[in-house]
Amino acid sequence: MRFVWAVVAFVIAAVMIGAGIAQRTVFQGPSETTTTVQTQGSTPYTLIDGSVLTSTPGAQTLRVGGDGQVFVSYGRTSDVKAWLADTGYTAVTPGSDGGVQTSVVQPTVTASGQAAGRSPVDSDLWLEEYEQTGPLSTTFQLPSDMSVLIASDGTAPAPADISVTWPIDDSTPWAGPLIVGGGIALLAGLVLYLLGIRHVRRSRRPRRKGLPLPVTEPISIADADAAAKGVVSESPARRSRRAFIAVPALGMSAVLLAGCSADAWPQLAPSETPSPTATVIVPDGQFPPAVTEAQARRIVARVSTTVAQADAALDKTAAATRLTGPALAERETNYTLRAAIPDRAALPAIPAEPVQIILPQTTGAWPRTLMTVVESADAATPTTTIMMLTQENPWAEYKAAYVGNLEASTNLPELAAPYVGATQVPPDSSFLVMAPQKVAAAYADIINNGQNSASHGAFDTANDLLLSAIQDNKTKRTDELNQTGQGTAEISFSASAGPASPIALATLDTGAIVAVNVYESDTAKPTNKDAVIKLDNNPAVKALTGVDQSATGFTTTYSDQVFFYVPSQGSDDQIRLLGYRSSLLEAKVSP
Repeated sequence: MRFVWAVVAFVIAAVMIGAGIAQRTVFQGPSETTTTVQTQGSTPYTLIDGSVLTSTPGAQTLRVGGDGQVFVSYGRTSDVKAWLADTGYTAVTPGSDGGVQTSVVQPTVTASGQAAGRSPVDSDLWLEEYEQTGPLSTTFQLPSDMSVLIASDGTAPAPADISVTWPIDDSTPWAGPLIVGGGIALLAGLVLYLLGIRHVRRSRRPRRKGLPLPVTEPISIADADAAAKGVVSESPARRSRRAFIAVPALGMSAVLLAGCSADAWPQLAPSETPSPTATVIVPDGQFPPAVTEAQARRIVARVSTTVAQADAALDKTAAATRLTGPALAERETNYTLRAAIPDRAALPAIPAEPVQIILPQTTGAWPRTLMTVVESADAATPTTTIMMLTQENPWAEYKAAYVGNLEASTNLPELAAPYVGATQVPPDSSFLVMAPQKVAAAYADIINNGQNSASHGAFDTANDLLLSAIQDNKTKRTDELNQTGQGTAEISFSASAGPASPIALATLDTGAIVAVNVYESDTAKPTNKDAVIKLDNNPAVKALTGVDQSATGFTTTYSDQVFFYVPSQGSDDQIRLLGYRSSLLEAKVSP
């Protein structure tokens, strides 16, 4: 019976080991699948739709052939299509047969710029981009709402040799257990086989009988001595047979186990438990944020680098590529002054990092807004910069429109997470204690009339450092004029809302951070018809006007970029100053 069970064990072992080896060899499928995209090469851009990339689960490996410049980027499908709306491109979409199909899409809009020859490099719309000369290969895992853009330099036809590869799960989790189980069955069969042989050998021996007694054999002295010493000898033949039986079983197990890799075993490790995070509820129908955190940091770095280069070269044109509105106006004036006055100080640099706060607008249209708060990395001049950046259209870059410095004691209101974003508050919104378009004029009225202003009670003036700085400047300018022209000249001050439109982003408490532009002007005039206003101690006004004296006087204007927190309608809180930047804007001879 032992031989029967041994044979059964051998059969089971052969089946299990054979099945395990077959899973790792003849039955193992391919490790990846590839879809080839062959375009006509007639357009400068190729767009691979996100539905193609997600047609097979897993990471996507994109390979683009070519001998010249190869450019690849990816972004939200809606953003990429908006960027391509003014030019023809080749669209790659899923085909009816499970493959892909290509079609040429014609322009649908006319851009303000020149579409032909427009380089896709460094657009603020891309979440990531890759560029090199010659074939390019990269791996990513994009969702269905993102697409890939392929180009050369924006002028030459896009590379036509494209393929997308996905990995296929070819793991065989039962191969290892089958081979090991087969090895165990084989070992059990060998044991049963040995036991069967032993049983047969014992059954063939002569059995003892009571009478007559067997003939007594003589015992050799050597055997007797060995027995007396407790030594039992074994013949070489028996030892070699047992060794021969044990070695095949162990050798077979080692050989089989050597070919089992990690993917030949079931993965029984428990999955990691994610750490709890704060729950953020996104309103139904809300658009996604205009930019991701990575995009925002890259945009800030590009703005910082470009402005730093423009500051060094006093290049207004370069500055205009990353600045607009009040932020650009103050830089242009500063460049003019620094060109005329060697020791004129530059404006504070725009820091690139660390970016502490990112608040993108939630929108699918243009213009778009992004607010950031960046700390200065310079320990000698620690500052915290707050910026409002805007992107006018899909082909424009983000430009800083408002730039200010936060006070050290400033407490920002609670803001939404960067991946949630904030809605932009309309200028005429009635959901705030004061509409954004009225804030600049109301604040200017406080500058002009102080406590007599009708808006005085709406603002937290007690903790407003800008108001105190403006008052100090008024006193200083009056004292300077009295020292040189007392009795022959006078100075007057006035403030007004600047021409720049306000920008407002909502906070979590339904209030808003509002950036506005305020102009402060002072006019010095002679009170005697024979007197003149001289600029001996005012090289800045002299440089801007081109004269050193005037019989009609001079008007000097400062531009204030002011950031406020404006509470929601019905709140008992006051409008609170968050930060500001005040700079000389212009000077002219009074009429």
